[in-house]
Amino acid sequence: MDGTTWTLAGFVLLLVVAGVCGSVGQAITGVSRGGCLVSIALGFIGALVGMWLARMLGLPELLTISIHGTRFPILWSIIGSAVFVAVISFIARSRR
Repeated sequence: MDGTTWTLAGFVLLLVVAGVCGSVGQAITGVSRGGCLVSIALGFIGALVGMWLARMLGLPELLTISIHGTRFPILWSIIGSAVFVAVISFIARSRR
């Protein structure tokens, strides 16, 4: 850790940004499952998936927000969460 002290407001802001990114990712795919906590989780998972895809394709970080020194990739979080939701939705449909 870099010694940055997190405040409650900074942590809540990070959760809100992740939730919005997860919600937008769900809206893009047309699949809406769960509530606020699911959207927050999708935002963080989407950031991981999106950044992994960006690195694999050699693409730069676009539209990032910095909260207490932690960079959160907005665009890749939205794209990653949309990809993740689409894959999960496809897997869930094929099991039926």
